[in-house]
Amino acid sequence: MLRTHTCGELRLADVNKEVTLAGWVQRVRNKGGLIWLDLRDRYGVTQLIFEEGSTDKALLEKAASLGREFVVQATGVVIERTSKNDKLPTGDIEIKASALEVLNAAKVPPFIIEDETDGGDELRMKYRYLDLRRNVVREKLQLRHRMMQETRKYMDAQSFIEVETPVLIKSTPEGARDFVVPSRVNPGEFYALPQSPQTFKQLLMVSGFDRYFQIVKCFRDEDLRADRQPEFTQIDCEMSFVDQEDILNTFEGLVRHLFTHVKGIELGGVERMTFADAMKYYGNDKPDLRFDMKFVELNELAQGKGFTIFDQAELIVGICATGAGEYTRKQIDALTDWVKRPQIGAKGLVYVKCNEDGTFKSSVDKFYTQEDLKAWAEKANAKAGDLILVLSGDAKTTRKQMSELRLKMGEELGLRDRNVFKPLWVVDFPLLEWDEETQRYHAMHHPFTSPKKEDIPLLETDPGAVRANAYDLVINGVEIGGGSIRIHDRPTQQLMFKHLGFSDEEAQKQFGFLMEAFEYGAPPHGGIAFGFDRFCAIFGGSDSIRDYIAFPKNNSGRDVMIDSPSTIAEEQLKELSIALALKKE
Repeated sequence: MLRTHTCGELRLADVNKEVTLAGWVQRVRNKGGLIWLDLRDRYGVTQLIFEEGSTDKALLEKAASLGREFVVQATGVVIERTSKNDKLPTGDIEIKASALEVLNAAKVPPFIIEDETDGGDELRMKYRYLDLRRNVVREKLQLRHRMMQETRKYMDAQSFIEVETPVLIKSTPEGARDFVVPSRVNPGEFYALPQSPQTFKQLLMVSGFDRYFQIVKCFRDEDLRADRQPEFTQIDCEMSFVDQEDILNTFEGLVRHLFTHVKGIELGGVERMTFADAMKYYGNDKPDLRFDMKFVELNELAQGKGFTIFDQAELIVGICATGAGEYTRKQIDALTDWVKRPQIGAKGLVYVKCNEDGTFKSSVDKFYTQEDLKAWAEKANAKAGDLILVLSGDAKTTRKQMSELRLKMGEELGLRDRNVFKPLWVVDFPLLEWDEETQRYHAMHHPFTSPKKEDIPLLETDPGAVRANAYDLVINGVEIGGGSIRIHDRPTQQLMFKHLGFSDEEAQKQFGFLMEAFEYGAPPHGGIAFGFDRFCAIFGGSDSIRDYIAFPKNNSGRDVMIDSPSTIAEEQLKELSIALALKKE
């Protein structure tokens, strides 16, 4: 070994020991006859001291010649520091160096490799291997590592078996776009990279494996944002002989285990809410429950008073922002401009201030009396000092707009504390959703989700009203995982394919292997998949998943470090039977 200790482990108990350290030069401070060197490795930072008179002149000169990020080996004796640094675990000691060897010189790095850096996102992505040396980035990957280990520990204790499923699979038309891989030995045919191991984990249940999990890489060719990458990781799970309650209890246990052993937090109760209630009271299917501001429908109180905009609206909905009654006209105008942005699309915003003296001031005083506004306030449980904000229009759009405004107000009022965690199970999702573009129903989750037995007759008469045995886990407004009880018999699966617009031939071609497997004794089964990268980001208090992935892609799906994706040689294309489109001269 080139070192006896790491740069993070030496303490006062090690004083007078001769040690050898190896790592990267983080900083050199040269005071002429006195040189301090901060040596860094993955474990921490230790200060080395080179002092004129007690240090060989050549050694002093060598120390003075070092630059940032040189890789060095140093030997010396541990001594107590006279000026201690309580911000470092090793801050009570330093190494009085007696030998120094440069293992590798380094160019001046393109940005400062410290917690506070001068490197922008693109620059740090290009030199990701340097960015990973920074504590703040390394700690995020260490958090990811701990979550992986604790996940495996919990799942093993619950008798789950980890099974690897294929990465080269068959492309299917449902869901997001597949990444496809040409087959050289089967010209003109393609594999797909898995969006999830869904069918394979169901087949493992048919195989009798009973409890399966996998921390698995998945791929989706879709537009990117802060919480999406073209390749991502799931905690993928499936269980046999269970109902929905068994799944929720088992994986609520996993969530509790991770919070306890990784964050040191004991979770309170995990609430449950139907999809219908989530949409009615929060305007989306992943509500942030760290704060209240439930929607209040005001149609009965606000219509028929001569205010045309409300009278013509399908829905009039409000929220009560507690303590925001002191908002100035300028602040309210800024909120109005915010909801009018194209991303939100509201036509305007109505407000009601609940004054301390019991009166009300609104932007629609011309149409509503004090008694009218008092009725609004009572419906919204608004008290003196509160602010009621109201939007109107068609129901679906208005709920979505109010959902965004609710989150905006939660942020402005400091109610979205990253150190508070409010997990929620959302249940009873619709089985199908209508797609205007294709003019047909699509599976809201995937085509293997089972409908609730009592709703199966509605498939023929009112498909949109059919509820699924499906559930999502939401934490602080972020969907962390989702799953369902699966269909496990051929007739029901064929019926589902029929209502999704598959012909018998298409269903057989795409999923005949699964339906045939169901004829050989498939047990009732269900499962869930957690977005592991999102889970890590929630635990780390981040909006973006990028820093929890060692080598992520940028917003264009590119790896700027290795310059990928890239073109390939014409010979490779020919070998893969892919025609190369040549530009005409």
